[in-house]
Amino acid sequence: MLRALVIVPTYDERENVPIVVARALAATPDDVHLLIVDDASPDGTGELADGFAATEPRVHVLHRAAKEGLGPAYLAGFAWGLERGYEAIVEMDADGSHHPEDLPRLLGQLTDHDLALGSRWVAGGRVENWPRRRVLLSRGGNWYTRLALGIDIRDATGGFRAFRAEALRRIHLGDVASHGYCFQVDLVWRALQAGLTVIEVPIVFTERVHGVSKMDGAIVAESLRLVAWWGLRRRLRAAFELVVHRRRLRSVRANSSRVV
Repeated sequence: MLRALVIVPTYDERENVPIVVARALAATPDDVHLLIVDDASPDGTGELADGFAATEPRVHVLHRAAKEGLGPAYLAGFAWGLERGYEAIVEMDADGSHHPEDLPRLLGQLTDHDLALGSRWVAGGRVENWPRRRVLLSRGGNWYTRLALGIDIRDATGGFRAFRAEALRRIHLGDVASHGYCFQVDLVWRALQAGLTVIEVPIVFTERVHGVSKMDGAIVAESLRLVAWWGLRRRLRAAFELVVHRRRLRSVRANSSRVV
């Protein structure tokens, strides 16, 4: 298994972090470390994480000054891990919805792939304890993403995924601007555009027991707006390339006619 860093962003996850940390450490070998990225949680999550790091060398903590969203937290974690030479970097939620026991399966796929997505919507994947509206929202969002971007990914919005470090270096993280859950679509889209190999690995996603979800209307609106823009830009680029191709064909035919 590659030397890996599992990034766990937190904001008011004091009840969940001890459980997630214990399960992740138990499920992985010693060369898999955890980085808790805390956005100044008012409930003391960051201080609790510091306590784990003080006694467990596989646990690290990155404190941020304020809550800025999922995307910036992960980008800070990516930079931290890449600077320290980890060979693989994983995204995982802090609320227990992602099962740490699936980490070896995700990381194992990086032998042959650049990015392994934990997928709820491929054969063998499923969700537990979700209300019907959440299922419809997730399935509808992924259908919309596939249609807009022309990609064959069943779960582009999922947040449990493993990257080879080199893959992250190739997808230009410096100009990623998405903040909410659209950040996940953004990275998959960039990976595919860069020609990276992506595989979906079935997982079971379990609704959180403690705390409240960070999903809100603004996050959904950002996702709809950005995916629509990326899809429009893709179609405009394709139309432009078609026009250029046709002009070149006409030019070649015209030159051929002069030679004859």
